Amino acid sequence: MILADIIHRPKPLIMGIVNATPDSFSDGGLFADPECALHHALDMVKNGADIIDVGGESTRPGATPVSAAVQINRVIPVIEALSQSLPADTLISIDTSLAEVAEAALNAGATIINDVTAGLNDPEILNLASNRGVSIILMHMQGTPRTMQDNPSYVDVVEEVLGFLLERAEAAKSAGVGSNNIILDPGIGFGKSRDDNLVLLANLPRFTSTGFATLLGTSRKRFMGAICNEIRPRELVSATVATTALGVMAGFNIFRVHDIRENRQAADVAFAIKQANERIDNLASV
Repeated sequence: MILADIIHRPKPLIMGIVNATPDSFSDGGLFADPECALHHALDMVKNGADIIDVGGESTRPGATPVSAAVQINRVIPVIEALSQSLPADTLISIDTSLAEVAEAALNAGATIINDVTAGLNDPEILNLASNRGVSIILMHMQGTPRTMQDNPSYVDVVEEVLGFLLERAEAAKSAGVGSNNIILDPGIGFGKSRDDNLVLLANLPRFTSTGFATLLGTSRKRFMGAICNEIRPRELVSATVATTALGVMAGFNIFRVHDIRENRQAADVAFAIKQANERIDNLASV
């Protein structure tokens, strides 16, 4: 099965997070060693992950940029180990906004590029995705990780985020990326206030109605902690699975999470409910 067919299949895909960094907001420093990262990824696959997303640069609020050389040093040993050990049907994604890092990762076995800047930080990344025929995730972020939570502001957050993503999708298409290889991510928690995130989550069908594949990343995000009166990211698993179920019902394709088993269960149950409702609707229309 070709990559685009996997991305667009009806059943939701779970993307497990492997941060090969010392400073990511929830699991920094835990998986910098390739062997630890490999064991963690294999556990995630056993618990239902379809994609493993490897990153070598933290994008937490306040984070500073990391050079291509440092990112490559962090992620390539991990991706090489994963590509040799993961099941053949498990995809590997590289979380970077630099074409140099993405190219090294693709050479090591990755097949998806996850760019939180949607090709703005390094436009060559769009050409790379086109030339290699791989999928690329285009995410919305207001500002940069260092500044994005200083004072995010929108007139209409849904229209502005959606408009930005459609503009970046057109840029990717102009670079030669096929529409079926473009994945849109509204960037929950990236340059958004708590209310901005909630409004976006209330309007997820607006993003799936574009016809592009879509990704939702809410895992352990701080805005949910403010609602739940919980400051420990690891204690926000239940909050995360609620948004996963919501995203499945809205038709999202991929869910980027830390806690695989819980989100796999939530996605599978929500998908079964969605299918049952669709069968009833189909019978009613006959």
